[in-house]
Formats: sequence, C-alpha cells, structure tokens
Amino acid sequence: MTQAGAYGDKLGQFLRLKEAPPSLVTRSLRSAELAVTETRNDRPLTGLSGSLTAEDAFLVSLKLRDYPDCELWERGKSIMKADVRAGTTYLYDLKLDPRYVIDKPFHSLFFYIPRSALDSISEQCNSSRIDELDCQIGIGHDDEIIRHIGASLQEGLRRPGEANQLFVDHMMLALTAHVAQAYGGLERRTEPTRGGLAPWQAKRACERLESDLGGKLSLQKIASELDLSVSHFSRAFRTAVGMPPHQWLLHQRVKAAKQLMSVRDLPLTEIAISAGFANQSHFTRVFSSIVGVSPAVWRRQMSGASGAKA
Repeated sequence: MTQAGAYGDKLGQFLRLKEAPPSLVTRSLRSAELAVTETRNDRPLTGLSGSLTAEDAFLVSLKLRDYPDCELWERGKSIMKADVRAGTTYLYDLKLDPRYVIDKPFHSLFFYIPRSALDSISEQCNSSRIDELDCQIGIGHDDEIIRHIGASLQEGLRRPGEANQLFVDHMMLALTAHVAQAYGGLERRTEPTRGGLAPWQAKRACERLESDLGGKLSLQKIASELDLSVSHFSRAFRTAVGMPPHQWLLHQRVKAAKQLMSVRDLPLTEIAISAGFANQSHFTRVFSSIVGVSPAVWRRQMSGASGAKA
C-alpha cells in the first residue's frame, strides 16, 4: 500500500536520511492517517532539503536540538534565516512547499496532521471549520503540551514492538485537538455533559479491549462499534471506568499475568507474551510501574504467602 502523507519514509527522503526514520501511525479521526516521525542525523549531507508533495495538511515539529542560523524556504524561494532552539514547536503548511538548508546536525519530531483530521475535530467539538493554522515561517512556540506528548511518544518510537496502539491513538488525538485549539482558533461548543458510557457500552468496550491484550485494536474501531466518535468514547470510557482505554488495557495485561504466575510454573518470557506484552523486558517495566515490584519478586512473595498458609 502506497504511503500518502509526509511521514516515515517520505520525511526521511525529504531530509536525505539513508534509512526510513521510525514513525507511529494512527487512523483515529475520519480514518485519516495521523503520524509522528522522529528524524535525526548527526552527520548530514549538506544542501537544500527535498520537496514534499503539496497537500492540504500540516507538519507540527518539536525541535530536540538547537539549529542556529537556519535558512528557511517557501514556494521555491529563500525567505529568511532564524535560530531554532531545542524544545520549540514550529508549524508548516504543506501547501506552501516548506524547505530548509541542511548544513548541520538535526534532531526533531514531526507530527503529520491532514486537513480531514482537523475537520473531524471541529465536528466533534460542535465548532466551525478551521480555516488555517498559525504557520508563520520562522516563528517558534514554547508549547509545554507538545513537549509532553512528544516525550511520551518517543518511548514508542524507540521500541515500536512495545507501542500500545490505543496509547498512540490517544496521544495523537490529544495532540490534534490541542493544535486545533492553540493554533487554529478552535472554540469548543461542548454539548451538555452526558457522563460516561451506558453499562452495556462499558461492558462491550471492556470485552473488546480484553479480547485483544496485544493492543492492536484501534480506538476508532471500538468507538465505531458503539456508534460514538473517538473523542466522545475516550472521554466517556474514562468517566465510566476511571482511566483511559490504553491504561485500562495495561492493567488487564498485568491481571492476566498475575493469574498465569499464580496457577502455572511458566517462565516469565512465556507469561509476558501470553499476557500481551512484547517481551519480558516490556512486561517487567509495566508490571513494576503498576504493582510496585517486579514480576519475579511478586511471584516469590505470593509463593511465600501460600507456603505460610499451608
């Protein structure tokens, strides 16, 4: 299947990277492809960057390394030079052919947001359509929310096999909504709060999540089965259950792992895979963060408790 948007391999070609950079993709809004890509080159080939296909979409870039005296281009012309600082966010309109001169090491996260995703956010917020985003060339933004989302997604970019699709969906939905409000002037005309999910909806959602401990189901898939928008489903699930879907799924994985450890003398590597984790390392990190001790320690403690009762 041909990739449509400016992320992954296309972004790597744009920046003259030798290999396709890591990216995470979701289709939580109108089945539009939203993506985050991490690009880095400590010894780049110098020269003008490539040109991305013009489309009604935007790139939101979080800079992870200083890039002083950056020469910026639009519509085939050199426009200005600007100092780019690490931790700063920049927005690019892909209709304007944004480019820059590559002449020093770089490291950035790029969030790809097509127009259809912004339109979907506007509809779900009962707001008017966003005309444009604030994409002033050379103007950076001190955006703590994008820094937080970027840091949260970097772990998934570095360990894609452990990335929880529900978590990626959740974070990209949050980023798109934030960009729409902060840089598109989106005004939430929220309908009266309808609370959480109906009991049957919560039961159905939990059953669907639990049926796929590996976390490959998307938020869009589950929400559509309940005839809800993704954003409403996410909010309503949290209200009904007490945590977002991706966190609930992690707790279910831990619960399944505890059951396996308590009734079977299986190796932790097998338990990790059976409970939906990518590997034992992933299992240990998640289990320790939720339970407070490692799986091995927990199993010893449970064995000791059982022995004492006997």
